[in-house]
Amino acid sequence: MVNLFFSYSHKDKELRDELEIHLSALKRQGIISTWHDRRISAGDEFDREISEYLENANIILLLVSPYFINSDYCYEIEMKRSMERHDQGKVIVIPVILHPCDWHDMPFGKLLACPGDGKPISKFPNIHDAFLDVTKAIKNTVAKLDKNNSAPPQKIASECANQQKIIKKYPIRSSNLRVKKEFTDRERDKFLIDAFEYMANFFEGSLDELKARNIEIETNFRRVDANRFTAKIYNKGKEASQCNIWFGDGGSLLSGILYSSGNFSGNSYNESINVENDGYTMCLKSMGMQCRRQDRDLKMTFEGGAEYYWSIFIECLQ
Repeated sequence: MVNLFFSYSHKDKELRDELEIHLSALKRQGIISTWHDRRISAGDEFDREISEYLENANIILLLVSPYFINSDYCYEIEMKRSMERHDQGKVIVIPVILHPCDWHDMPFGKLLACPGDGKPISKFPNIHDAFLDVTKAIKNTVAKLDKNNSAPPQKIASECANQQKIIKKYPIRSSNLRVKKEFTDRERDKFLIDAFEYMANFFEGSLDELKARNIEIETNFRRVDANRFTAKIYNKGKEASQCNIWFGDGGSLLSGILYSSGNFSGNSYNESINVENDGYTMCLKSMGMQCRRQDRDLKMTFEGGAEYYWSIFIECLQ
């Protein structure tokens, strides 16, 4: 069995929990065992326990985010020791990119990161696609370890004995220990505000790139105020598409982030995106007014919501 160690910032706990759930199939098959610092019991010595499992790990996952890089413990202790063992050929280190950050010049920047091409998990429209990509990468790494395993019998026996000690001290148990929570109105409002700001930046950047790639295309992005922006596309000087995206007033019919196309004005809109949660994490979900689309049940990230509205906006050109 391959021992897998999570090195992560506690601010990224929810994404770590999601990843561990996706690794359940490998755990149930007895292919891997996982460990992270939440499994330290009261009274145990924090640094010693982490060091013990870090030194015994076969694979170390660096869950990379701005919080990870900012954490002195993650960066100075866990990451540096992980890279030392990796360079010595004693462990395989896999960077898992959770959120956008400047990681390429870090010591682990030379390693092959996942998901594919180092695309951050939080930028996937459906994060389960990202976690599946990470799971497959870990599975392939484990297969390579098994294929190249030529350790002498006495070393294998010693490792098995150590593993039995670990199991005795830390009984085998489920990793599915999440507890549902209630999200406050403040948390929901902040999530929606952050989603709107992301969407505004997404549209502005996409319009700039669309214009740069197509000589006959001109674009216009205008931030009307803190709660509204407009976007237009001109094809050979003729208006091809326009939209208004804004915050609703909080009423039952005008809540969330609203989208109107064409020359709609006032309170008219074609689609609405609001905040939902499954008791564990918040997500974006459309009202489903664009009935021809298959995305009405999709739980979307910030990028997923922005991409959904962009697909409606640019559809007339495609």
